[in-house]
Amino acid sequence: MNLLVRGATLVDGTGTPARRGDALVVDGRIAELGEVGTTAGARVLDAAGLVLAPGFVDLHAHSDLAVLTDPEHLAKTTQGVTTEVLGQDGLGYAPVDDDALAVLREQLAGWNGVPDLAWDWRTVGEYLDRVDRGAAVNVAYLVPQGTVRAVVVGTGDRPATAAELVRMQDLVAAGMADGAFGMSSGLTYVPGAFADTAELVALCEVVARAGGFYAPHQRSYGRGALEAYAEVVEVARRSGVALHLTHATMNFAVNAGRAGEFLALVDAALADGVDVTLDTYPYLPGSTTLAAVLPSWASAGGPAAVLDRLQDPEALRRIRYALEVAGSDGCHGVVVQWSTLQVSGVRDPGLSGLVGATIEQVAAARGADAFDVFVDVLRRDRLGTTILQHVGHEENVRAIMRHPQHCGGSDGLLVGARPHPRAWGTFPRYLGHYVRREGVLGLEECVAHLTSRPARRLGLTDRGVLRPGAVADLVLFDPATVDAGATFEDPRRQAVGIPHVLVGGVPVVTDGVRTGAVPGRALRHRAGAP
Repeated sequence: MNLLVRGATLVDGTGTPARRGDALVVDGRIAELGEVGTTAGARVLDAAGLVLAPGFVDLHAHSDLAVLTDPEHLAKTTQGVTTEVLGQDGLGYAPVDDDALAVLREQLAGWNGVPDLAWDWRTVGEYLDRVDRGAAVNVAYLVPQGTVRAVVVGTGDRPATAAELVRMQDLVAAGMADGAFGMSSGLTYVPGAFADTAELVALCEVVARAGGFYAPHQRSYGRGALEAYAEVVEVARRSGVALHLTHATMNFAVNAGRAGEFLALVDAALADGVDVTLDTYPYLPGSTTLAAVLPSWASAGGPAAVLDRLQDPEALRRIRYALEVAGSDGCHGVVVQWSTLQVSGVRDPGLSGLVGATIEQVAAARGADAFDVFVDVLRRDRLGTTILQHVGHEENVRAIMRHPQHCGGSDGLLVGARPHPRAWGTFPRYLGHYVRREGVLGLEECVAHLTSRPARRLGLTDRGVLRPGAVADLVLFDPATVDAGATFEDPRRQAVGIPHVLVGGVPVVTDGVRTGAVPGRALRHRAGAP
């Protein structure tokens, strides 16, 4: 169906001033912009008072299984997201073999659940083919470096042999040829954490040759954060790969007020010719699994090995020392503060009463030691507990989002009783809180952060902007009311002030209601493209 959007405020994604006008959508693309006359056969949508913008691109999403199992996908469709980038943090479900998939399904239960579905893919191409059967939004994929290491090296802490490194390079190359846009890594997550800098460089050389980018979750966002950023910049410099700093934050007390030091590092890399971009979410707490704060040595070998260590008195002594005295690498090098770890979801329904409480609060209620409670929850929930980690700083968040290389990314986990509201609220929160109420970003600038900049990072020349010929991935929102409905207490509330969303010209949200259409598809990077 052709559509004429009449009388909107056009914010085209480039950062140029808004203007009033119409948009004609024909066969899934923008045919005309400006003053469009009457067009026979086109449905007319009165957009007076609404902004028409390109659909939002979520550069850091964790919907790897949701796009296959949840055709409604309300978390993203109703906040105006039309494209998501999956395979994040070095851990995903392709490429895999049977053994690695069995481990990853358990390891990632806290991120994505373990839904009952046909796990009938193994390669990146086969996963993308599954997406093409019908999804609410478009999907771009990154080859997860930790998953590649699990397939080739396993989950233990040891260097890759020369032959294993070649095989890992081959898997990355195959994933890029299948259509991946780059490679991610999770350098605080096992087994990706066991890769040294040279291994990362060797893999990124493959990505660079294919014209992709590297998106690392680096080794620390706490103590040692600047050194960790410097390492991934060095990886980019040595390999020639484009670098995208995902969920780029400076967290924990040691980094309060230090965003300027991080941004100076970014600017120095840019001046030196390194292609660097970054994304953030507009909230202070982070979100991960409770097991993620364990030291990496304790997470080696997969979930079964971890659970065995949690029964071993000597291993528990070492884990306690790492967490409460030395600073665990899983907790970004800082000593854990049990008051900052808030349970957001559990795998075992018998633990549902813990949701919303911090580990410190649970310990106080039980009259128990906090570390003992931590271990007990991990054991009983089979490592499936998700948490909010309250470690962010508002001044850092604001400073980083103002950077000209900044893009938006939700980093939202969709499972759990009370997931982080960023999964449902990131994009409207940017527009409602940081544009309208706080004035941190101007409207046109913010839309560019959420549309054309991430599209450019992906190399998508026909998305992320309003112009004739571009794909009609579009969102209409009310600039006077748009806001995140999701809160920490009620995190699955729909966004406010976003009545219409189109993917490829097909309405997926109309008058604020999901239409049921599934026009999304897997976007495939062309190997060798810039």
